[in-house]
Amino acid sequence: MAGLISVIVNYGGTFVLVFQAAKVAGLSPALTASWVWSVSIGVGVTGLVLSWRSREPIITAWSTPAAAFLVTALASTSYAEAVGAYLISAAAFVALGLSGCFDRVIRLIPPGVAAGLLAGILLPFGIKAFGGVSIDPSLAGLLIVTYVVLKRCTARYAVVGLLALGLAFLLVQNRVDLSGLELKLAAPVFTWPEFSLNALLSVALPLFLVTLTGQYMPGMLVLRNDGFRSSADPIVAVTGLGSLLMAPFGSHAFNIAAITAAICTGREAHEDPARRWIAGIAAGLFYILVGVFGVTLAAVFTAFPSTFITTLAGLALLGTIGGSLAGALADAKTREASLITFLAAAANITLFGIGGAFWGLVIGLGAHAVLHGRMPRLAWRSVAASTTGSVIGQG
Repeated sequence: MAGLISVIVNYGGTFVLVFQAAKVAGLSPALTASWVWSVSIGVGVTGLVLSWRSREPIITAWSTPAAAFLVTALASTSYAEAVGAYLISAAAFVALGLSGCFDRVIRLIPPGVAAGLLAGILLPFGIKAFGGVSIDPSLAGLLIVTYVVLKRCTARYAVVGLLALGLAFLLVQNRVDLSGLELKLAAPVFTWPEFSLNALLSVALPLFLVTLTGQYMPGMLVLRNDGFRSSADPIVAVTGLGSLLMAPFGSHAFNIAAITAAICTGREAHEDPARRWIAGIAAGLFYILVGVFGVTLAAVFTAFPSTFITTLAGLALLGTIGGSLAGALADAKTREASLITFLAAAANITLFGIGGAFWGLVIGLGAHAVLHGRMPRLAWRSVAASTTGSVIGQG
């Protein structure tokens, strides 16, 4: 169920950006369906394989920052040139993963800063869960009350019950319009790439940077924060290779997930961390199912009211937000740097087209360096006993 919820949140929350980018590019329905097919199948297969091999919940997703970037970039770049840029960006990720550099960089980040960054990234989702009461009091209020009651009665199945009751409420009120949907198999369409210096500089390079800073770095920190130790380099290489293979069919980029991954890596997915990899398998299978039917099932998720998606996501992430805050503030010596990281990430600063996760990390690392004189080389194995391990153990 955690895997299903992460898929619903992904499609219902951010996939509309793909449709917007396709409209800006003037893509035909066939090319749009191929884009949905390629990114869904690619995300599903890579997440399933990585979760199976590592026995950890490796949740993959399309690059949301990249999709947002493409909404404007495709207005001035031909589709064939964009496909060429996708290939270049994906090849760069394969090279990065094979180099072994990324994993070493991740291990240098102090655990308090990492926990503060994750809490800051997720905080807006928690706020939106309760902000929905102003927009749709009946729906958001019902979900919040249900969550609290189920947490008291059956904590393990609180989010599952939340999903079931929310869907039933929407169906009774006829607020999910599925009348125009028609179930059709998606057909991939191959596009020959074109390469140009303009596309390299204006699409490939920004695509690589926003995906690296906005998805891969926070995504790996989500795994570390919940006690998982998978090496970052194979994940980067496998998702980069998947993006490379799917690019000619329209896939812009996929990578390890951050926000939706937190739904599957925390104790809400399962009390036993050793069992949470099943959420990665489930999410992969659901993504593949959506990919097979292309735009049809994606449209089902986007038909849900936005308040339902934001409230569901925020409530599902409450445990992770609380655990991250506890980890960030656990060590009194590094508490201020962690707090600065948390606030900077929550502010969602955007400069030079790069999103808040990157700047929150930069500001947090800078504060840590100034306050403590150096950047400590902390192995994440020691973190389990002092921060995240204690958070997981205490719940």
